[in-house]
Amino acid sequence: MIFSLNKKWPLFILCAIAQWTVMGYSVADFVNPKPVKPFVVVLDAGHGGNDPGNVHNGFREKEIALNITLKVGALLEKNPNFKVIYTRKSDVFVDLMQRGKMANQTDADLFVSIHCDAHTSLASGASTFVLGLHANEKNFNVAKKENSAIYLEKDFETRYAQYNINSPEAVIGMTIMQEEFLDQSVLLAQLIQNNFVQRLGRKDRQVKQAGFIVLHQTFMPSVLVETGFLSNPTEGAYLNSAQGQQQMSQAIADGILTYHKRISGATQSLVVAPPKSANAPKESTSTPINTTENEAVLFAVQLAASKNNLDLTPANFKGLNGVKKQDFGLLYKYFWGHTSSYSEVKKSLVSAQKSGYPSAFVVALKNGKLVSVQEALGANK
Repeated sequence: MIFSLNKKWPLFILCAIAQWTVMGYSVADFVNPKPVKPFVVVLDAGHGGNDPGNVHNGFREKEIALNITLKVGALLEKNPNFKVIYTRKSDVFVDLMQRGKMANQTDADLFVSIHCDAHTSLASGASTFVLGLHANEKNFNVAKKENSAIYLEKDFETRYAQYNINSPEAVIGMTIMQEEFLDQSVLLAQLIQNNFVQRLGRKDRQVKQAGFIVLHQTFMPSVLVETGFLSNPTEGAYLNSAQGQQQMSQAIADGILTYHKRISGATQSLVVAPPKSANAPKESTSTPINTTENEAVLFAVQLAASKNNLDLTPANFKGLNGVKKQDFGLLYKYFWGHTSSYSEVKKSLVSAQKSGYPSAFVVALKNGKLVSVQEALGANK
């Protein structure tokens, strides 16, 4: 439809058009609204080409990972709000740095790398990793094996000079840039892992942290999925089967879809309890957020989550005063703007985002524990 102001328009329509113009809008904004940015997911099938990955019992990681990845993408593409980008859609080798670069250049919202594991024993089960320090030697060995793909790249000595994939200590520097996305990465990882265990009955090898170079290269929430062990004949056969690949891809896709609903829903909480760390401090050093049994649930804005126990000074939080923290074992979470009013906390969210926390979101707390925002709204009524 094309509007023409040369025709005799009713007075009330002309007044409305004038008001839209004064408010900063034009007729074109209503006739041709700007398209909403799709939710961009980069799917990364591990290995490929001259890098076969794990090969056991006739099962090849590069082929199984690609099949599952393509099936995940096909499921996500059914949602018109999603845009899926693949680091590879065929049997080709893509270096680790390029995979992350593709995600960054496309302004992706999520990065999901899909792999298959192997071991000298009959180990089995699925695990989902986020970037972080190696909690134990097993995690380190998994990351070391996946990171070894750099040796197939040209000029790897120069390109990866800052990494020492044989040193767990070297990962400390790798994790700093990704830390602001750690909380979201843990959420996505836990949702996917829950589907593997609760829906498919896979052995739970839990959500873990390790220093994967492919995750370090991305600047958005990112996870690496180890779907199972090809070295286990039974599990390898399952992952190599059409049924197994369909079930695993559905579990991953549903985890991504649930994640999207959590972060985009105004009345839902982004919080999923993080995995327990064996090295988590036993004594809490957090600033308690107190409510009483009879007190209404409090809303707050979660600014960040970090492994670092930061001083609660405004200088550490872009000038925001009154920040509080809680120790959740794997992470310290930092909250601001506590109030029993949901409308007020939404104003605080806008202020936090303008202050430099674009990924901040609203949470709800009852007796110092996180509850869903939807539950809190019902309780306060």
